[in-house]
Amino acid sequence: MYRLLADAVVIVHLLFIVFVVAGGTLALRWPRAAWAHVPAAIWGALVEVMGWECPLTPLEDRFRMLGGAAASHGDFVSKVVLPVLYPERLTPPTQVALGALVVAVNLAVYAVVIGRRRAARKGAVRPARDREA
Repeated sequence: MYRLLADAVVIVHLLFIVFVVAGGTLALRWPRAAWAHVPAAIWGALVEVMGWECPLTPLEDRFRMLGGAAASHGDFVSKVVLPVLYPERLTPPTQVALGALVVAVNLAVYAVVIGRRRAARKGAVRPARDREA
């Protein structure tokens, strides 16, 4: 049971990382998604840049220990998901670069979101053919 819980924590962890990196794209369609995404993106960037340990990591480790510390060596989680979350060559400069990437991607997405909101408020969204006249 504990191994299953540990694997579930890893999958939640991976989904959170995907949300941190790409969740801003949800705001392109649903601007209110930014209320959940912006804090998550800030947290994710800070964890990388500052070298903090995500609270999900010790939780996963605890479940693995309670399950006999026998990490499975052939399943999807240990072969695919864990190396994404915990790369062997993850160095502090790489972590800073990853944090900067999170910030850059999300700044670009939110620049588009803000631009669309401003245009919608002004009613400035007109077809190109109408602007020529």
